[in-house]
Amino acid sequence: MSDDKPQMLEVYLQEYEKLKDEQTQRIGFRDNLLYVTLGVFGAVISFAVSNKANYYALLVIPWVCLILGWNYLVNDEKITSIGKYIRLTLVEKIKEQTGNNDIESIFGWEIAHRNDQRRKRRKIAQLIIDQITFVFSGIVGLIAFWVLVPQPLGITQVLCWIELGLLIVLGVEIVIYADLVKGR
Repeated sequence: MSDDKPQMLEVYLQEYEKLKDEQTQRIGFRDNLLYVTLGVFGAVISFAVSNKANYYALLVIPWVCLILGWNYLVNDEKITSIGKYIRLTLVEKIKEQTGNNDIESIFGWEIAHRNDQRRKRRKIAQLIIDQITFVFSGIVGLIAFWVLVPQPLGITQVLCWIELGLLIVLGVEIVIYADLVKGR
């Protein structure tokens, strides 16, 4: 082994450590977004139904869904990308430095947890939960508004249709980034 190999191996191990730190932080932030979203829903709905004059507050729910849902999606994508980079790129760099070709022994958990027989079912369940939380809830907020305020102002109708369109886009993006693939 040349003198560069131990140094590069140390660099790769430090990179792995930093990536796992970032991934862990993003997981915590992403998961907390679900709780924040539910809390905001409760507060907005409580305010909106407290008085007929407050029904317009229901139009905040789609924006909450869009903003927090997009943040959830971006963090989830980064978490997935970090894992993919570790599995497909960093493992190869470490294999090159160590001469060890057994990829299962290099950061084995990064690969093994994706081979779980129930992974796809869990990912589909998570996809459904994400859609309910960030898309369906926003649409329900719009429907509740339309039912409770049968003749909204003209600009409000435009806003509602914009919100609905953006919620549909968010729903499509959530499906695109669902990462249902099993294995490496």
